[in-house]
Order: sequence, then structure tokens, then C-alpha cells
Amino acid sequence: MSDTPPPPAPPPAKLRPRSFSFVWLIPIIAALIAGYLGYRTVLQQGPLLTLSFSTAEDLAAGQTQVKYKAVALGTVDSIDLSGDNQRVIVKVRMNGVGSRFLTSHARFWVVRPHFAPGDLSGLDTLVSGAYIAVDPGAAGGTYQDKFSGLEEPPGVRSNEPGSTFVLKAENLGSLDTGSPVFYRDVQVGEVLGYSLGDGLGPATINIFVRAPFNGLVRPQSHFWNSSGVNAVLQNGDFHIEFQSLAAIITGGVTFNLPPEGLSSQPSPNDAVFPLYPSKDEADSAGYQTNVPIVSYLTESISGLNRGAPVDILGIQVGEVTDIKLLVDPGTGMAKVRVAMNLQPGRVVDAAAIANAGMTSAQVLQNMVNQGVRVQLDSGNLVTGEKIISLTKVPGAAKVSMVYENGALVVPSQPGGLDNAIANVTDISAKLDKIPFDQIGNNLNQLLLTANHTIGGPQVKQSLNSLNQTLKTATTTLKGVQQDYGDDSDFQRNLLQVLAEANAAMASLRQLTQDLDRHPQSLLLGRGGQ
Repeated sequence: MSDTPPPPAPPPAKLRPRSFSFVWLIPIIAALIAGYLGYRTVLQQGPLLTLSFSTAEDLAAGQTQVKYKAVALGTVDSIDLSGDNQRVIVKVRMNGVGSRFLTSHARFWVVRPHFAPGDLSGLDTLVSGAYIAVDPGAAGGTYQDKFSGLEEPPGVRSNEPGSTFVLKAENLGSLDTGSPVFYRDVQVGEVLGYSLGDGLGPATINIFVRAPFNGLVRPQSHFWNSSGVNAVLQNGDFHIEFQSLAAIITGGVTFNLPPEGLSSQPSPNDAVFPLYPSKDEADSAGYQTNVPIVSYLTESISGLNRGAPVDILGIQVGEVTDIKLLVDPGTGMAKVRVAMNLQPGRVVDAAAIANAGMTSAQVLQNMVNQGVRVQLDSGNLVTGEKIISLTKVPGAAKVSMVYENGALVVPSQPGGLDNAIANVTDISAKLDKIPFDQIGNNLNQLLLTANHTIGGPQVKQSLNSLNQTLKTATTTLKGVQQDYGDDSDFQRNLLQVLAEANAAMASLRQLTQDLDRHPQSLLLGRGGQ
């Protein structure tokens, strides 16, 4: 066994600490940035909005945005169909700002290029593409993230001050959603929509009037349909009237404010007004006093229609409200009942009649007593339009008017062009009865007889004898002239006789005049004793 000691153990190895490599900073920084961006994305990401539309036209996932005043509020995340395949379901990821718009008052719709008469909108989408617009509505409301999108842009936006009103009309004409509303030829609003209801009553039209013009809509205001073109012939001139080119194509509504409405307060939201078919009917509705009258005509009323004017001396004082044909089954006689409304306010203030202590009916009775009668007259010779005139008939007897269902019955008088034509026709019929042919034959026979008589031998012999007699008379007169000329005694005596005859005639004339003035002098003498 060796006593050699073992070799000494090697000294323990000293580990050198590994130095930090800056290469690792790059992924660490990238990870921190990614985490920060992810955190920020999660922090800024808004809720998921669900919209339903009838079509997904022009919409694209990942591209189409939701905007308000050109500010992006979110982006379409996905597009799908509803369970029944009737609607399109659009999922939109809203951002933090967009989450503030998710209230029950918000409305969403797709903005696309829209080309329609009087409405060119969404033209910017031709370049940027379609987008989903939002109207936040009034402040307040509850949180909501599911909406049914609008198919058309709303007529009223929450950031546009104004008022909505309701119009009632029997016919819509050419009115449609978006039709303009005018005041003094300035567009101040638009038609929001309409409803026919059950189809039995009047149509309901909703309109919007922008501020400050909504303050001009007051209880006395009148609305009328100003659609299309109105062509009339007045005083020999042809007039064409229309509100605007837009109103011709899309229709339009116009309203006014009569002077008596200036002192009243503006009408509230959703106030109801009638929509009149024309301006003339709207103006007629503005007269507070209406006197209903009726009259019966037995002549043809072709060309007379409801709304035809009633005038006095060419000035309109009312209009025709109803026309009805009545036939008596017992006698077979037919007549036309014409109902009218007289509006004294067109020519005289109602207060003036009241101040005179009279009623409109009394004034009308006085006019009838003066011979005023209802008469059918021609309003337009070209179109054949007829009107009603209250005309004074000379020699007309006084008639006491009576009431018929609350209306005064005014007597009528045939007249106008039709009456003149009837008179001409009657004269022509009477002329046809004259035997002109027989009269002509008799005249021809008389002329032939006279010709034979005058040209006969007896007449010729008589004329020759007369000629010989005239020659003899001429010879005799020449002799008398020689014997009894201007200086002859015969001539002087003749002049004296004539002078005495004149004096006698003067005395006789004086006697005649005296007897004419005093016939009693034949019995009582000149003194009358």
C-alpha cells in the first residue's frame, strides 16, 4: 500500500456571471407595445350593435362604417340573414364614441345615391361608398343595442329645429314623401309621409316646417295643394300658374297666414289642418260668414261645376257647393237644384252689416225685392265654363224668400248666352212658319199682271191722249201769260183778293182761339154774364 499522498484536488472552478444581452430588449419592448395596444383596443372597443334592414345592398363587412356628421362611430363586423330569411342582420362594432348613440331615441339608415325628381342626395357615396347614418334623437332615452333600420332617411332630424303638423285631405294628388312645403314661394319644409288609414276617410299627411317659419303656422292658417300646373283664361288672357318646377313633378303644399291671424299664438306640434285642393278654396274658407242659398234652374247647366264662382257685377261673392238633378215622378218635369254659399266678407265687412242693425238674410231679401235673380252665365266661351250671376232683372216682381233646410231659396231667371241662343232659335222657328215661297209666287204674278196692263194698247192710247192734252194746256198757259202778266189789272186784282182772304183767315184763327179758351162765350157772351 503506497504511502504516496493523493494529488491535490484542483481548485473549484469559478463561474463567471453571464452578461445581459441587449438583443432581448427588442422582443420585450414589442411585447409591451402589443399588450398596450391590445389593452387600448379593448378599452376603446364599444359594444356590438345589431341592425336589421330589408336589403344588404352596398354594405360590406369590414368596410362600411357608421357615421354621424362625417365622424366614424363603428364598422360593420358581419352581415347575415335573419332566421326566416326575411331581413338582413348587420352586426356593427361600435367604438367608444359610438356607444353614446345607443339609446331608444336613435335611428339608423343606409345612405346611398338617391336620384328622384326634386331630391338628389347621397351623391358623396358615389366616391366613398355607402355608409350607415345615425340620428341620435332627443336627449335621454334608455340603452338599446338592437334596432330596425329605416328604409328611407327621416324627414326631420333631431338637430334641425321646427314643428310637425297633420293635414287632412280627400285626395293626395301628386304629393309624396319629400314633397316641398312652401310659404310665399320659399321652401320651408317637406312632407314626411302619409297614411290612408282604413281607406274610407280622409288621408292623413304629416309635414315638417322648419324654424322660424313654424311660428307662422297658426290656427287661422290655410294649407292647399299646390301640385301641378293651373292654366286658366281670364279677361281674354291665357294664364299659366305653378308653384315651382319641383312642385310640378313631386307635388307641393303651400300655406299662408291671413292678417286676422297675426295676433294669435303659433300652433303646437301635431296640430291638425284641412288641406284644400286649390288656393281659391283655401281663400274661400277664410271668410267667417257664409250664407247658404239655393236656386232652381230649368235650363241646361252644362259647364257648371262645384266650386264655380257666384258673382255680382263681375265681382265674386261666393261659390257653388252642390248641384243635383230633381225629377218629379208625377209630372216628369226636371229641374236642377244649385246650392251656393255667399260670403259677404268678400265685398263688405260683417261688422258694417251688424252696425246697420241688419242680418245678411235681410240684405239679400232687399236685393231680391229690387229684382235680383239667380242667372246662369258664361264664364269662358272657349272652355264652356259656366258661372252663377246675381243679376238685376227689370220689372221683376217682389218675392218673399223662404228657407229650405236652413238655406234661403232665391228665385232664378233664364239668361246668359243660352237664353239668347234660345231666343234666336225661337225667332228662327217663327220665321220658318212664314210662307216665303207663296209670297214670292204672288209677287211674281202681280208683276206679270202689271207688266201686261201697263204695256197693253189701252195704256199706250191713254198716254198718247194725255200727251196731246198737255201740249194744248201749254199753248193756253202761254196765252194767259201774255194777257195776264205781272203788270196786268187781273194780276193786281188777284193780289188784293188774296190779301183780303188772308185777313179773313187771321180773324177766323183768332175767333177759334178765343172759343178754345172760352167755349162758354157762345152761350154767355164775352163778359160771361
